[in-house]
Amino acid sequence: MRSTALTLLLLVGPGLARAEPAPAAEAILAEAKAAAGGDAWDRIRTLRGTGTMRTSGLTGPVEALDDLEHGRFLDRFTLGPMSGAQGYDGKAVWSQDTARQVREESGGEARLAAINEAYRRRLAYWFPARGEASIELRGAKREEGRELLVLTLTPEGGRPFDLWIDAATHLVDRVVEKMAMETRTTFLSDYRVVEGVKLPFRSRSTNGEAKYDTVVELTLITVNEPVADGTFAMPAPPPPDFAFAEGKGATTVPFQLVNNHIYLDVTLNGQGPFRLMCDTGGANVMSPTLAARLGLRPEGALQGRGVGDRSEDVGLAKVEAVTVGDVTLRDQLFAIFPLESYGDVEGLPVFGLVGYEVFKRFAVEVDYEGGRLTLTSPSSFRYAGRGVAVPFQFNGHVPQVDGKIDGIPGKFDVDTGSRSSVDLLGPFAEKHGLAKRYAAGSPRVTGWGVGGPARSRVARAGRLELGEVVVREPVAMISTQKAGAFVDPYVAGNVGGGVLKRFKVTFDYAGKVMYLEPNAHARERDVFDRGGLWANLDGQAYEVVDVPEGGPAAKAGLRAGDRIVAVNGAPASATPLPDFRALLRSRPGTKVRLTVESEGKRRDVVLVLRDL
Repeated sequence: MRSTALTLLLLVGPGLARAEPAPAAEAILAEAKAAAGGDAWDRIRTLRGTGTMRTSGLTGPVEALDDLEHGRFLDRFTLGPMSGAQGYDGKAVWSQDTARQVREESGGEARLAAINEAYRRRLAYWFPARGEASIELRGAKREEGRELLVLTLTPEGGRPFDLWIDAATHLVDRVVEKMAMETRTTFLSDYRVVEGVKLPFRSRSTNGEAKYDTVVELTLITVNEPVADGTFAMPAPPPPDFAFAEGKGATTVPFQLVNNHIYLDVTLNGQGPFRLMCDTGGANVMSPTLAARLGLRPEGALQGRGVGDRSEDVGLAKVEAVTVGDVTLRDQLFAIFPLESYGDVEGLPVFGLVGYEVFKRFAVEVDYEGGRLTLTSPSSFRYAGRGVAVPFQFNGHVPQVDGKIDGIPGKFDVDTGSRSSVDLLGPFAEKHGLAKRYAAGSPRVTGWGVGGPARSRVARAGRLELGEVVVREPVAMISTQKAGAFVDPYVAGNVGGGVLKRFKVTFDYAGKVMYLEPNAHARERDVFDRGGLWANLDGQAYEVVDVPEGGPAAKAGLRAGDRIVAVNGAPASATPLPDFRALLRSRPGTKVRLTVESEGKRRDVVLVLRDL
């Protein structure tokens, strides 16, 4: 069993010739097969395992069904308030969430991960006719008195993973695979004999942070059960779990655009409304403060990650009714995440966010210029605007389009939850030498999210293409993060509100297409901070967090840790933080007078804004 999230599972078609394994590697795999049952494996067509999964304080039943000959599979699980399934029907991988909503997986690292998963599920390292791969013996390692032989396997069309085999027992001990944002190790143990073959009844999957490990303990494995072809098919969509007010098939609500983030008024369990951020790929999230106000008790402590370096514990709870305008969604799963401190980043209280769960149920029009968001029932939706259609796939929850940055092709996530114009991810930027190409400055804080600050080198690109849509001279953040979402080697960039606000954007998740219709701001020059500092809210003042070298703030003598208590002669509290940031994007040559407090003393400084 694998605890990794499965994505698009493709049969590998014709390609490069198979690289034959070295004799030593071939012998080691032959010994491993013999130790696990030898020729008895030739008679095994299907495996079904049932047992218990536990992770992050949650426990529940798990079931896995594998078709070893064709690579088809079906996994189901329940963990506290969360349940789901994932499967491969011979053509595509699909996933099903707690609300029984189904999604075909296709973007990001999906294809590579899926090819590897198909290879392992077929036991193709013992049956080469089921899947080709290059196989290399990397050597031996000693661990707790044991010798472990390490093989690196690269399935055709896939990516490398390591198979560790115990030199004494010849049984597979673990699988190690470098994924998009982490290296995942799955340890296999508690081997028992079933119908003449040895099978691991226990697995532990880890990314190195032990408290988030996933342990699966099987109580029963059966072989060669008759399986109907339809068993692995993608489930039919569930009945709608939402309802519009009587006679309506759409609803339009106003939103605030703050720091390029969309904020909506949302009613939860009849209480509110609460101002929640709207994020195309974000799960439903609320702060512990809001959860307590609603009387919700979170379960578990799952791992939450974002663009920052740190991860946070995430609990789960269900909300009976989520109302946006004239439509109500029922029984929605929410992650309970400590967002309170993020209010200091935004400059206003942050109670939570909604996004993917809304977008996948409706056609969603985001009118940035008019400040309106319209949700339309899929059965009523017909696009009639003048926008350009841009097809997308899903990278997990996030729409992902084929694009180019100054002629360099790549996959770009579309993210209303990002304040940036375009973030270029570190591996992509390094591969193409973009920091040098754009003569980008030194790293600085350019954003803040789950896990803390995000640091980048800032540059101005020439041309961003999203499908057939062209955005000229966007400000590009070349990420220097070493952990988090921006180290994904399978994504080129992340397109945020700085670009999207130039359009009326319509998302059709069911059809996997978005429409970009330019608005009055489409041709405006993209503007970045001209003050040379990052500050967050600190009570009645702003705390200076970062002052890059060579900018106006550094020239004026500002330092990290300074508190800005007045702006142009008025108390800082009179200027909301988003307005202060907008002020720092004023025309070059504008003078901004600040009163700064440090070590109990106050001083006045003047920033002379300029393009950075």
